[in-house]
Amino acid sequence: MLIGATLGRYFSRQFLKTIFLVFATVFTLIYTLDFVELMRRAGDTEGATPGVIAQLALFRTPSIAEQVMPFAILFGSMAALLQLSRKLELVIARAAGISAWQFLQPGLFVALAIGLLSIMVYNPVSAMLKQHASDLESRVFSTSAQKSEKPIWIRQKSTDGQAIFRAEGSINNTATITGVTVYAFDPAGAFSHRIEAKEATLHEGFWELAQARVLSATEEPHSYDRFVVASSLEPTQVKQSFIAPDAVPFWNLKQTIERMEQADINTTAYRLHYDVLLARPLLFIAMVFVAASVSLRFFRFGGVAAMVLGGVAAGFMLYVATELMVELGAAGIISSVVAAWFPAVVGSLLGTLALLYQEDG
Repeated sequence: MLIGATLGRYFSRQFLKTIFLVFATVFTLIYTLDFVELMRRAGDTEGATPGVIAQLALFRTPSIAEQVMPFAILFGSMAALLQLSRKLELVIARAAGISAWQFLQPGLFVALAIGLLSIMVYNPVSAMLKQHASDLESRVFSTSAQKSEKPIWIRQKSTDGQAIFRAEGSINNTATITGVTVYAFDPAGAFSHRIEAKEATLHEGFWELAQARVLSATEEPHSYDRFVVASSLEPTQVKQSFIAPDAVPFWNLKQTIERMEQADINTTAYRLHYDVLLARPLLFIAMVFVAASVSLRFFRFGGVAAMVLGGVAAGFMLYVATELMVELGAAGIISSVVAAWFPAVVGSLLGTLALLYQEDG
């Protein structure tokens, strides 16, 4: 049974207001800390004025704040329910015959709406701002090369056979990789030679390696200022693979994955990020159920501090489970679909079970 329209709008405003206040507080805190850290890092760097640093911190903050959205839903929902309980509005609603399942409907609707908007609007904006932040950071701090958290692996096929590229990092907005090691195989699939180079740039039809050293089991090592390796890859394909998954807007993720698969580049991280985004609305709904399971006790019964602590503990456990599943998915141990949806599904079921026990048990 649906809740009345007037009461539903009122409860929805309460949920929306508290969730927004929690998220705005966290956003401001992240921005302040990042601004202070960037100012410390900038020091006497030429061009790193407070205005530029403030802009850089503003560009970086949305993508970081996006990661704490589930906790904004959790703590915002807890605050809304506790506030309604403190004002005895939930008592009146129960006295009018409205069950907990009914007055939770507005909160669930708000969580679902925020989840959809975060995917379709917030994520594309934060991803684009993160790319702008990377460009601005490279200009301010005069560092075009960026080292990846994990090595970059690229596999290709060409007329000379197969080759596997391993790189330590990449140059922003280019098809250039740094700290390169190439493992070359002949057309029959047998290992041919290894190449070590300072950097490699992909052009149409070939890789150009700078300061390369070729090592083979049958010949003496040779050093070259410039060495060429044939390639069937396109610069746009490789350039896209250097962008972190969370820097790719949601609407471009499917196309990015398809291009990378055509280039025979590992897409596990991008598929995982795509599935995590799709599962986000259900995760937000799970947070509302978890919040309700620890926030519906009447104030006159006491134990409010214990309820809040229980909500924090539940949110922390769900966060740990989410991070664990993401790590397993990124390592390829489990599928990206399971890694993305398992925390949301389990969180929803456990929250619903706890609420059933409290209300109907």
